[in-house]
Amino acid sequence: MKSQTSPQFTGRHFLLIMVAFFGVIISVNVTMAVYANTSWTGFVVRNSHVAGLEFNRKSREHRAQAALGWKSALSGAGGTFRFTLVDAEGNPVALKAGTVSFRRPVSDAEDATVTMAPASGGALDAPLTLRDGAWIVEIEADAGRDAPWHEIHRFSVKDGTIR
Repeated sequence: MKSQTSPQFTGRHFLLIMVAFFGVIISVNVTMAVYANTSWTGFVVRNSHVAGLEFNRKSREHRAQAALGWKSALSGAGGTFRFTLVDAEGNPVALKAGTVSFRRPVSDAEDATVTMAPASGGALDAPLTLRDGAWIVEIEADAGRDAPWHEIHRFSVKDGTIR
């Protein structure tokens, strides 16, 4: 009759378990550090002090703009981005000129600023060549006021169309 002995837990087994355990932890940490270092930089403004000083002015302009009761609409399809604005009574506001900045929420690799041109009905048009996915658009338009009309929207693009 053969005697069966159970395998012994040795120092070598313990060493292998500890190396595997810490190897997994270290490799995950290195992977996350590489992803953090190669993704979004966290850059928001060039000079946070100046941005802080401009806060009150921008806040006043935003309140004055909201008090007008004007409504905007944006659309994009067929290679054209369109921005329209109507007053509180629903009449179109004739926009003279403007710029539109397209940004990705987590990367600045595809950021672009485009000049908008006047179009029919008082709207502004700009060429639109955005890839599918999430976008943030910032619009500044001359609506005949002291301060430019300023809006920021978040939308998604699917097959070249804003949704």
